[in-house]
Amino acid sequence: MIHLKNIPLPAQAQEKLNEYQKEVEKELDYAKQVSAAKRLFTLRNTHKNKTFQTVRATLDKMCSGARRCCYCEDSCADEVEHIRPKDIYPELVFAWQNYLYACGTCNVPKGKKIAVIESKTGHFVNVARRKNDPIVPPLQGISVLIDPRSENPLDYMALDLLDTFMFVPTADNDTQAYRRANYTIKVLRLNSREVLIKARRNAFDSYKARLYEYQKKQTNGATCQALKYLTKSLQEMHHPTVWIEMKRQHRFHNELNKLFQEIPEALEW
Repeated sequence: MIHLKNIPLPAQAQEKLNEYQKEVEKELDYAKQVSAAKRLFTLRNTHKNKTFQTVRATLDKMCSGARRCCYCEDSCADEVEHIRPKDIYPELVFAWQNYLYACGTCNVPKGKKIAVIESKTGHFVNVARRKNDPIVPPLQGISVLIDPRSENPLDYMALDLLDTFMFVPTADNDTQAYRRANYTIKVLRLNSREVLIKARRNAFDSYKARLYEYQKKQTNGATCQALKYLTKSLQEMHHPTVWIEMKRQHRFHNELNKLFQEIPEALEW
């Protein structure tokens, strides 16, 4: 997970989202707003709707690699994801800042375990609604799940490049930051899916191979255009967290440290 670049939605599309949101808010009763949010999002979120064509195109630009999930960075991102679920927060169903692209594997379990931090106690409270629960407004509070639209996940966790290729919280164990990182890792199953760990290892090797290729071509006098192409292709690879951590942790990794010393411009990519 990385902090997603903030790309504003074109004005016309933003205006339409605002109009859609007003339709939901016409309902004064919370339960009716929830019902309207689910119904209207299903109605509007189609490939024929021009506003959501723009939403999808803009989210695509924010994605990890070739439209990869913004959480796991591995699977195809095929769902317009509500960071805060629409059936809990109908007031955010058409909020641009509440959208990102996610895969179904990450999206489904997240929706069942949405939690907030209770302001008085600091406790994590699950506000997900179970079957037959009354439809009432949730407890207000900061989301426990780290939001990559507004926060940098790598302020809370690091990827272990030296051994496990798992995410580890970086704050002290008894802190809220540690608990939020741990919660995010567990809910999104970032460490419990072996396929993700294998993919990160492969990405690490692929990024290194691109660096060696760049170094060799630069030494052999490749044109600026050829080097720019290599740089661009590297920046569009899957698992960008691996790349960011390679730059952030290179001093602790002898091979990487040597590579970046020889091509220091790569630290700015």
